[in-house]
Amino acid sequence: MSSIKQFQVTFDCAEPERVARFWCEVLGYVVPPPPEGFTTWDDFNRSLPPEDQGSWSVCQDPSGVGPRMYFQCVPEGKVAKNRVHLDVRAGTGLVGEERLAVLEAECARLVALGAVRVRLLRADGVNESCIAMQDVEGNEFCLD
Repeated sequence: MSSIKQFQVTFDCAEPERVARFWCEVLGYVVPPPPEGFTTWDDFNRSLPPEDQGSWSVCQDPSGVGPRMYFQCVPEGKVAKNRVHLDVRAGTGLVGEERLAVLEAECARLVALGAVRVRLLRADGVNESCIAMQDVEGNEFCLD
């Protein structure tokens, strides 16, 4: 029996390419090369039936270590809190004011990319501080 070591994170969204570009910037990910036989993703997209054009996008860790991220267009909008969210680990190993300074600087960068700061969750003796945020389509994530 094998143990699965790789996984893909999938987002339902309204604008897959826009959300993929956001997460590429957040994580230092890249859009993979287009499928064989196509010079660009636009060329590939134009080869699809009209109803499938722009229906998904992908980004991946250029080192191949992190999970692939897949963004698929769905007709309904987001109506409730995510059941699963990403923790973007910007302050790993840092504590106190040093951690807060790093988190605030990264938060400012992400807000400039279109993220929304929701609230600062201060250290409580068990967990270190983190910042609750939303991506460009309102999906929750934590800057941790």
